[in-house]
Amino acid sequence: QVQLVESGGGLVQPGGSLRLSCAASGFTFSNYGIIWVRQAPGKGLEWVSAINSGGGSTYYPDSVKGRFTISRDNAKNTLYLQMNSLKPEDTAVYYCAKALVATSTRRPYDYWGQGTQVTVSS
Repeated sequence: QVQLVESGGGLVQPGGSLRLSCAASGFTFSNYGIIWVRQAPGKGLEWVSAINSGGGSTYYPDSVKGRFTISRDNAKNTLYLQMNSLKPEDTAVYYCAKALVATSTRRPYDYWGQGTQVTVSS
């Protein structure tokens, strides 16, 4: 069955860096766009980044542009999120999610990981 498993979260000081991973299985990873979203305590889901199936197109909201980099290794069925210059407001549970439609990065998303906690604090 389809599985997405995030890892790499943790506690980091403001200004620090983390790299999240999302290991995928149960589907042809290279055919699907994947996104990262996050949920801060007491808040709704916020889209963080997206990447198309081949990895050649990436998308970011202004809140993380220039600090976060999404990438993928289709040979390893793994998605990454490199997060630099982290801020306390980046504290959240981070999830990866698979687009329903092959080659798309847009909603809907049909499978989600369990999430990994990122805490930015001194």
